[in-house]
Amino acid sequence: MVAKRRVIGVDESGKGDFFGPLVVAAFLASDSDLQKLQEIGVRDGKLIADKKLLTIDKQLRSSFPHAVVVYSPEEYNRQYASIKNLNKLLAKGHARAIAAVLAKHKADLAISDKFGKSELVERALRERGVRIDLQQFVRGEEILQVAAASILARAAFIREIEKLSALLEMDIPRGAGAIVDEAGKRLARRPAFDGFNKIAKTHFKNYRRIVNPTLSLK
Repeated sequence: MVAKRRVIGVDESGKGDFFGPLVVAAFLASDSDLQKLQEIGVRDGKLIADKKLLTIDKQLRSSFPHAVVVYSPEEYNRQYASIKNLNKLLAKGHARAIAAVLAKHKADLAISDKFGKSELVERALRERGVRIDLQQFVRGEEILQVAAASILARAAFIREIEKLSALLEMDIPRGAGAIVDEAGKRLARRPAFDGFNKIAKTHFKNYRRIVNPTLSLK
C-alpha cells in the first residue's frame, strides 16, 4: 500500500541569490518510481554540477508531472514589499506549485523541505482551497521527490540567470557575496542602466551596498 503512494515533493531555488528570480518547483512521483529516480541520478540539486543537473532536469520534465513557479525579480519585489517576510512568500510559492500539480493529477501526500514555521505552508494551502496531507522535514531533499523538485527549481533558476547574463551582456554571478556587489556596481555605472527592480531582489543588503559604496560587506 505504501509503495503506491503518489507523493508531491516541493523545493525552491534562488532565495539566497541577489540576482534573478525565486523559483519553486513541485514534482509528483509514486513511491514505486523511486528506483527510476535513483537510476536517473536524482539527489539534492545543490550537490549536482550544472551540466549534469540540466540533463537530469530534462529527463524529469519529460517523464513526470510537475509545476515550476517563477517569481521574476519584479514580481518578487512587489510581493515582498507587501508581505515583508521571505518565509511567507516562500509558503505562497510552495502552495501555488502544489496546487498547480493537483489541478491535473491526484496525490496522497506533499512533502516540503522545512523552512520557517510549519503552519505557513499549511495556511497558504488553505487559502487556495487545497486539501492534502503535508509533511515538512529539515533536509527534505533526502526524500527523492523533494530532491527531484530541487533539481527542477535549480535548473529553472540557472536558465533564468543565463537569460539575464545574455540580456545584460555580462556574466551574472550567483549568491550574495562580494563578487555580486562588484557586478552590481559595474551595472550601476552604465549610462543607460535601468535600475535593479527587474533583475534583482532589492531588499537584500547587496542593494544597499551597491547604491551606497561606503557600506562594508557584513
